[in-house]
Amino acid sequence: MHWIASRNAVVSLPRWRSFAFLFRSPFRTHSSLKPSPLLLNTRYSERRYCLGDGKAVKGITTASSKKVKTKSTDVLTDKDLSHLLWWKERLQTCKKPSTLQLIERLMYTNLLGLDPSLRNGSLKDGNLNWEMLQFKSRFPREVLLCRVGDFYEAIGIDACILVEYAGLNPFGGLRSDSAPKAGCPVVNLRQTLDDLTRNGYSVCIVEEVQGPTPARSRKGRFISGHAHPGSPYVYGLVGVDHDLDFPEPMPVVGISRSARGYCMISIFETMKAYSLDDGLTEEALVTKLRTRRCHHLFLHASLRHNASGTCRWGEFGEGGLLWGECSGRSFEWFEGDTLSELLLKVKDVYGLDDEVSFRNVNVPSENRPRPLHLGTATQIGALPTEGIPCLLKVLLPSTCSGLPSLYVRDLLLNPPAYDIALKIQETCKLMSTITCSVPEFTCVSSAKLVKLLEQREANYIEFCRIKHVLDEVLHMHRHPELVEILKLLMEPTWVATGLKIDFETFVNECHWASDSIGEMISLDDDESHQNVSKCANIPNEFFYDMESSWRGRVKGIHIEEEITQVAKSAEALSLAVTEDFHPIISRIKAMAASLGGSKGEIVYAKEHESVWFKGKRFTPSVWGGTAGEEQIKQLKPAFDSKGKKVGEEWFTSQKVEAALVRYHEATENANARVLELLRELSTKLQTKINVLVFASMLLVIAKALFSHACEGRRRKWVFPTLVGFSTDEAANPLDGGATRMKLTGLSPYWFDVASGTAVHNTVDMQSLFLLTGPNGGGKSSLLRSICAAALLGICGFMVPAESAYIPHFDSIMLHMKSYDSPVDGKSSFQVEMSEIRSIVSQATSRSLVLIDEICRGTETAKGTCIAGSVIENLDASGCLGIVSTHLHGIFDLPLTAKNVTYKAMGAQNVEGQTKPTWKLTDGVCRESLAFETAKREGVPETIIQRAEALYISVYAKDASFGVVRPNKTETSSNSGREISKPVSSERSLEKDLAKAILKICGIKMNEPVGLECLSIGARELPPPSTVGSSCVYVMKRPDKRLYIGQTDDLEGRIRAHRAKEGLQGSGFLYLVVQGKSMACQIETLLINQLHEQGYSLANLADGKHRNFGTSSSLTASDVVSIS
Repeated sequence: MHWIASRNAVVSLPRWRSFAFLFRSPFRTHSSLKPSPLLLNTRYSERRYCLGDGKAVKGITTASSKKVKTKSTDVLTDKDLSHLLWWKERLQTCKKPSTLQLIERLMYTNLLGLDPSLRNGSLKDGNLNWEMLQFKSRFPREVLLCRVGDFYEAIGIDACILVEYAGLNPFGGLRSDSAPKAGCPVVNLRQTLDDLTRNGYSVCIVEEVQGPTPARSRKGRFISGHAHPGSPYVYGLVGVDHDLDFPEPMPVVGISRSARGYCMISIFETMKAYSLDDGLTEEALVTKLRTRRCHHLFLHASLRHNASGTCRWGEFGEGGLLWGECSGRSFEWFEGDTLSELLLKVKDVYGLDDEVSFRNVNVPSENRPRPLHLGTATQIGALPTEGIPCLLKVLLPSTCSGLPSLYVRDLLLNPPAYDIALKIQETCKLMSTITCSVPEFTCVSSAKLVKLLEQREANYIEFCRIKHVLDEVLHMHRHPELVEILKLLMEPTWVATGLKIDFETFVNECHWASDSIGEMISLDDDESHQNVSKCANIPNEFFYDMESSWRGRVKGIHIEEEITQVAKSAEALSLAVTEDFHPIISRIKAMAASLGGSKGEIVYAKEHESVWFKGKRFTPSVWGGTAGEEQIKQLKPAFDSKGKKVGEEWFTSQKVEAALVRYHEATENANARVLELLRELSTKLQTKINVLVFASMLLVIAKALFSHACEGRRRKWVFPTLVGFSTDEAANPLDGGATRMKLTGLSPYWFDVASGTAVHNTVDMQSLFLLTGPNGGGKSSLLRSICAAALLGICGFMVPAESAYIPHFDSIMLHMKSYDSPVDGKSSFQVEMSEIRSIVSQATSRSLVLIDEICRGTETAKGTCIAGSVIENLDASGCLGIVSTHLHGIFDLPLTAKNVTYKAMGAQNVEGQTKPTWKLTDGVCRESLAFETAKREGVPETIIQRAEALYISVYAKDASFGVVRPNKTETSSNSGREISKPVSSERSLEKDLAKAILKICGIKMNEPVGLECLSIGARELPPPSTVGSSCVYVMKRPDKRLYIGQTDDLEGRIRAHRAKEGLQGSGFLYLVVQGKSMACQIETLLINQLHEQGYSLANLADGKHRNFGTSSSLTASDVVSIS
């Protein structure tokens, strides 16, 4: 990025030396970094900067102008100049003609870019432009939107940004004599903020102080909040009943380089936290950049110095991949100590005080594997890549997305330490064997939680969601099967959040927070006294609109006085309407003709929030001499809040207007009190913010692992035996030590084993394999499958095999095909050699290295020699892995490798044709099936025949068409014993129903002892043990009726039922039976028998449906009596 000088800047040349402020202190190593205090101690309250009645804020810097005299004689500071140059660079990317015309009218003598000589460009002390300049000086790199009546306005530079990226038109058209100005209506604020943040801009929003303004006084204004990419504007959310989508947080990222490798620091402003990843490879760093959008990117000057001794970054080998990734982004250079300087820049970007501290969320752990390389992540689908089967899609069911999916993705890209992987695996094992129902695992973004509580904008909906999180944690703690899972989840959550909390303390704090919310928030439906007011003579819609925004949010005990005042004022309003309007309406009905005469009614004027008399063809002066004259004389035209007459048909009275004022005051007081209580609750919960963040992340992890256990069970995957590498040098690796990996019955992860279409292979790896095989023989698929299985194993997940023994590798590296990179000026072979360099330099005796078709992009003889040398190097490192090749000349080289094992993808002769078997075998396969592959892909026959003739003429004497016989595949299976525990219901009705079900089913199945009827609560899901099993279920509907059904996908059926209107809180009873046929028979039997026993059924007709069997088919023994 280059600094661009402004031709309009009013500044002398010597001031350009001020850019040295970017380079403050000499670089220090990262060894001095110390973790910051917990998030609880770093909480801060944002100061709201207000302006009103001509008062100025601290830190004003304004520029002098020859044409406009101001009281301030200050010139632009060094920081102001840097901010203006920052804005100029962004304005240079604008392309819209209207924006370009506005840019021509900017003058860079102040932070707004206003030319004071233009119309509406004055910066006179006390006017709106001057006021906006004071706010801009607080957050100079944010677009400023200032509330002015029914609009949010922007001027100068900010107006140009609005026109360019928010699709808004400039105010006053494109007059060349007026200052740039644009804005959006209040109702379109959210869309405007989304447009700006989507394009990478932060926005500072200034609100007006609502309410009456004293005469000759300006409205007070204050900074109500900010919108950043990944952190939306939340001001006012506490008073509304809708949720706000919170995107994935976008950090400020800084990148540097040291002797240990690359360092990446991610700073999250919302969480007041940072993570530091040191010793990264270039490929791993680029992978992190690809998977995480950042708000700002800062590059340290250490990146400019490479091995060639020049500052031409990326020109000589290392650094080119990173440069290609960064060159397409907007970034800034910085120098000095990496962490401290980056924190200073973050505080500058977000306008934070110097006292604000950030905590380090890194958890020190030994033997943690290195992050995945970009090539590895893309080639196994850990990062979505076109044409590559997505690993994430097979790890989790389609119903699991959002935060749990992001957690799994991050875990794959950054594999955990050995002890954490064991905890994750043990958790998944327990989840797959439990028989009790499980919570829904409510997922809440930690960043959303922190921001809403910090800014005291959490509303009723958010508090209910927080309580669900806490209650689900407490539910797990109370249940004997789930409490062990809860304990196992503590360490993975610690690693994910950086928060270390004692288990008992965590449970106690969850109790406290849950009780605090329960004491304040109205969660019961029996608070009938919080129903909206009702009066016979006033439309119900009026009371609903006035009171629904605050009723039922907090418990009535906290707002008894306010509720009483609202009720009294509503009765007074009803009485005033009855006394002043009803006599008139009665008289009109008695005297007016049915057709064409006058009409009168009491109507709710929604726009004006009033109840008025509406008279059609009614003139009070004409009716003045009739009965009800006194009430008619009291009528007067209705006026809106601005004093304008509403219309000729709308009338009111002084008594009704006074009653309306009292009622509105009462409802406003009640609403203000409710908001005050909600904000007090936010303040109260801030003291436990660490616990809330920990609990929310724990449930995200729980849902991710539970979903994986369900999907893995459905796909018939297994848990591997995960072992650490042996430190005993005398240990024999052939004895099954940690230097051996064995995958029995391995199948490609993208195939569904349950469907029976996958080809299984057994891989027993104790050294480096040199793999050969024909085109289309399965070499690439085998390498992907092994890589995915090993990665899943070291992350603690299930693997697609019949059994697996996997050491905890320190790195897993997969290299597949390479493409050229024209942007970097590199051919495909150059890109391949860059990746090979990275692999060879990092391979250790604890690594897994998988290279597919090495050196395919260059001349055969030299490529063969390079491949041979690479194989010798990998063999010397002692790593496990596979190198596949079509370079058969490698077998003629005098290699010094001692532990390389020759493997081949099998082929067989079928009717004179060689065809692949996709089985891994011992030996060497020199047949490529190149001609057959070309013919299968439609290459013209004449070309293939000519190629065969050329081949015979040159290579006939060297040709070898041996068929490799595949090995015998070892198979093994793991058997586990499921432990079932009866689940007792708390209600006697549920017990009676379960007893009836068991008695009916026991007689039909002749298994009265082994049957078990289990319960699923209103906000719970079935355990993974039901996956793939035939189940009969009884749904307990909220209307007290039963629905009986059968399914092989109990979780999916429960979700489908609860997705219907009115069935969200349904509970279930279920039992597992043998086979779908038996399930259908039991279903029919239950429908008929439970109906005869007096139970009310919602699907009684299904008892005679052909798909459910018929009642006439039942035998006498099927009909039972339940005493």
